[in-house]
Amino acid sequence: MIPAVPPNLIATLRAANHIVFLTGAGVSAESGIPTFRDAMTGLWQRYSAEQLATADAFTRDRDLVWGWYEWRRMQVMKADPNAAHRAIAAFASKGPRVDVITQNVDDLHERAGSDRVLHLHGRLNRPFCFECRQPHALPLETPDEPDGGRRLAPPRCHRCNGFIRPGVVWFGEMLPEFEWQAAVEACEVCDVLFSVGTSSLVHPAAGLPLLAAKHLATIVQINPNPTSLDGIAQFNLVGAAGVIMPALLDAIW
Repeated sequence: MIPAVPPNLIATLRAANHIVFLTGAGVSAESGIPTFRDAMTGLWQRYSAEQLATADAFTRDRDLVWGWYEWRRMQVMKADPNAAHRAIAAFASKGPRVDVITQNVDDLHERAGSDRVLHLHGRLNRPFCFECRQPHALPLETPDEPDGGRRLAPPRCHRCNGFIRPGVVWFGEMLPEFEWQAAVEACEVCDVLFSVGTSSLVHPAAGLPLLAAKHLATIVQINPNPTSLDGIAQFNLVGAAGVIMPALLDAIW
């Protein structure tokens, strides 16, 4: 069921000059990409994501960690942008400046047509050297393991012969400085911030809606479940992003 779009939200969005979308795992989950909290399968069922997503884990067992991330990358390559990704991209074509700040490590926003995307947690398709941080190009193909993945030796760096690591932000690492600063600046000046498909639990990204609210932006939350943002958002639209975002787009334009 599509919730009714409040008339005052329609008026606010029509008047907006700068909209920020902060997206989380719930948006990618609608394209079939498992979230970090989903139970893992195959080889990975003996592990939690938190056990594999650290520099220490990579140092201890490179083949295990690299294999898991290649399995995740394979899932992303097979996935298609969903209606929420496409609707977010379409907002920019209607006139306002649109910035997408995502906690997701896939490229579905870009494939949907968004061209101003900040990846706070890195990208699966942008690996780099564990030692010298030289970027590394990966082939378009990736091992197809229907049983849920396998160990896989990471490639070596062409510059220093170090091991290539996934291009994501691991637990205990800092967010990329450029992306974080650009996200903060966008939230300080936007008219409207959408929090879409995010639990509002992962910091520091969870603080961005609060920053935007402090600078008097209208906060809109789209989520099927309650979050800590419920009492802060002026508009709480309950449901799947792939249903609500296209309905919003149609109602406004």
